[in-house]
Amino acid sequence: MADVLYFSRDTKLYVEIGSDVWELPVLDGFSFSQDSNSTEVTLAEMESSAGVSRRGRAFFNDSLAPAEWSFSTYVRPFKSAGAGTGAVNTVANSHHAVEEVLWALMAGDAAYSSSSFTGFTRDTTDLDISFSDSNKSTLGTANLYFKMGGTTNPVVYKLSGAVVNEATIDFDIDGLATINWSGFANTVTQDSAPTPTLTEDITATDNFIRNRLTQLSITAADTTTFPGANSDGVYNLTLTGGSITISNNITFITPEELGIVNTPVGHVTGSRTVSGNFTCYLNLDTVANNGTSTDFFNDLTSSGALGKITNEFATTFKVGGASGTPRLELAMDHSHFEIPAHSIDDVISLETNFQALPDTISSTDEVALKYVGA
Repeated sequence: MADVLYFSRDTKLYVEIGSDVWELPVLDGFSFSQDSNSTEVTLAEMESSAGVSRRGRAFFNDSLAPAEWSFSTYVRPFKSAGAGTGAVNTVANSHHAVEEVLWALMAGDAAYSSSSFTGFTRDTTDLDISFSDSNKSTLGTANLYFKMGGTTNPVVYKLSGAVVNEATIDFDIDGLATINWSGFANTVTQDSAPTPTLTEDITATDNFIRNRLTQLSITAADTTTFPGANSDGVYNLTLTGGSITISNNITFITPEELGIVNTPVGHVTGSRTVSGNFTCYLNLDTVANNGTSTDFFNDLTSSGALGKITNEFATTFKVGGASGTPRLELAMDHSHFEIPAHSIDDVISLETNFQALPDTISSTDEVALKYVGA
């Protein structure tokens, strides 16, 4: 009998919530694993009268660690056709994203009803995703299925009770917009693959976003300390790269009963963090130099700025351009900027880190997402 080998390029991913199953195309480099925790017991004693000193040991499996998984998807907004096999909506031209189920898991309970999720506002103009439902001790979970081997002798691994912990959007100037997702699950077991019910636009070619089109808008709340261009607090910076990371800082809970191998029973959320960084060329406008990158650095290191321990800038990344389609916009109205650092290369750049903060410490408005489909 011939051996069967399994290749990562044959893999399909399904996300199951109740009776709904999304098929998500993933990129090369995905992973999942589940380790175990064990205890070693050793003997350490002096010699007996017979000159014997026992030196044995025993080993016990205590528990399974939570499964860890990660994979990347492209950012792929689209408008639903409103009918047909695998359609995500009965309303034509309603805006969706191939990966939207993962945002629902990250931002709330992922309850799916009437072609939408809690915290989603969609119509024929755009899809808005807020984190208004994310102040919870536990978030929505799903079952992830990794199907390997195509249609002949496939092997399917089920990650039960999967939760999304972190999403990172990278702005690689020469590539397509991608999101790296990572999280945890209760267990990894072999199972059979579910039949996907929501597959619209996963094979389309018009819903990819080029990072080179990304635009950045920064507006200071304090226009006296940070006047920007024409004293309006606006800084005009052209990106060369960057990333934004949203994290739930999740911890898994596992019992510690003796005599059995314990398995994880669930998760609890930590503080929600939204942070990022971007790079831009060190640019000087020889006429006015208002709102350029050199002006941005100078204002952040001025005596007035150094007297403020917290600053505030409304920051919007428009991945795909300001008005183009498809695109993804990430709005962070209360960003705190750290002082930029110079990067010495062939062309000198500025590297800037920032933290997106809520309006109040108990609010959920660190970031809002807007998808506009092709």
